[in-house]
Amino acid sequence: MQVTEARTADGAKRALKPKLLFFHSQLDGRSRRVSGFLAQILQRRRNHATFALYRIAREDRPDLLRRFAVERVPTLCVVEGKHLRGRLVAPRGCREIEQFLAPWLK
Repeated sequence: MQVTEARTADGAKRALKPKLLFFHSQLDGRSRRVSGFLAQILQRRRNHATFALYRIAREDRPDLLRRFAVERVPTLCVVEGKHLRGRLVAPRGCREIEQFLAPWLK
């Protein structure tokens, strides 16, 4: 499976969660830093179950990058239902990511 996802025990609850799409490159240092920032934010505030998290590698899924009009990585997108609710391109740090995700975090 090219798109990795965080799994939950209850598939019905997962369908109701907003999806957090993390578009990244396996070869990019900035993508690795943003991955660490994202993990830190979700763990610090105990919000790791808030989103259905999908890590999408540019090298593996160029079709999804086109579908979501992602031009630069790393990019974070929040999808609720079938609607794109937010996009953050090339975040610079924890504070910027946390502000972006604030409407969904507890």
